[in-house]
Amino acid sequence: MSTTNPASAAAAYGSTVRALPSLESSARPMGPNFSELVEKAGRSALDTMYKAEGQTAKAAAGQAPDITEVVTAISNAEVTLQTVVAIRDRVVQAYNEIMRMPI
Repeated sequence: MSTTNPASAAAAYGSTVRALPSLESSARPMGPNFSELVEKAGRSALDTMYKAEGQTAKAAAGQAPDITEVVTAISNAEVTLQTVVAIRDRVVQAYNEIMRMPI
């Protein structure tokens, strides 16, 4: 039967911990965080909507240089709105699933 000195065991644990990489250096994000991605996507969607609104206002005032630009802007806005609604539906669905989980 071998006996272990508590001091040597503590020293061994201490040297093992010092040999491990620090959590701070390994936890650095590689790119933008989630909130930045969501903010960027939201701003992009709003820019698309504002562009379509501006093109529609120009067309209504008779100042639109080309009807193709108006139709393209409206089509882009429609696709953007459908995407935003689909994302919102998935977020609500995920939230509801989380709320149904037992504690």
